[in-house]
Amino acid sequence: MELAKILEAAAGGIFPPADGGTTVVPQPSERDAGVLAFTAHTVIFLDDDPTWIHATIAGLDCDPLAATMNPVFLAVLMARTGRTTETIDLLTVAPALSGPPPLALTEQEKDHPRVRRALSHRDDVRTWSAPGGLLTVGRGVAGRWEVSIEVDEQARDRGLGRALALSARHLIPAGAVLWSQQAAGNARSIRAFQSAGYRPVGAEILLHSKSGPRR
Repeated sequence: MELAKILEAAAGGIFPPADGGTTVVPQPSERDAGVLAFTAHTVIFLDDDPTWIHATIAGLDCDPLAATMNPVFLAVLMARTGRTTETIDLLTVAPALSGPPPLALTEQEKDHPRVRRALSHRDDVRTWSAPGGLLTVGRGVAGRWEVSIEVDEQARDRGLGRALALSARHLIPAGAVLWSQQAAGNARSIRAFQSAGYRPVGAEILLHSKSGPRR
């Protein structure tokens, strides 16, 4: 099964069976590889030998339900593939909303630093600003719509993060869904996105090529 189909189903509330299993699927692109943990089931999207992956997981001395996100397994996976990572994220999703966004947004130029940074992980990147914050929307893993937000320190604790996350839902095509990753320890970001209607789907770690992103 393709990763895009798995994500589409999960966005609609249909998840892989909670059987403690691990499904290995091909990478949707050379750039995109990683591990996506749902409730009691993991999907690994990686162009590698599934037999080796399953044997390595089975050989770990840990809770089988946590094996695929175990630091030992992830370290072995990165050493084998030559890829790196940043963090394990909470993966959340929300449907598009109609009408104009609640914030007055100004689209940034294509050479904006935030756009250049986002281009290492996404395609079709666009960035908007509001006083005290930025939001970026683009096509990420398996072509899914993804958003990230940034709030200036002096503008925090005023609801701007929630407003940016909510506004982003108005900036994608009708009928689409919008994904976002929040670092597990970033409680402020998690609260902002959940209050803007994004619901948790699973945990995700992306494995980045050391040679740089390529499609």
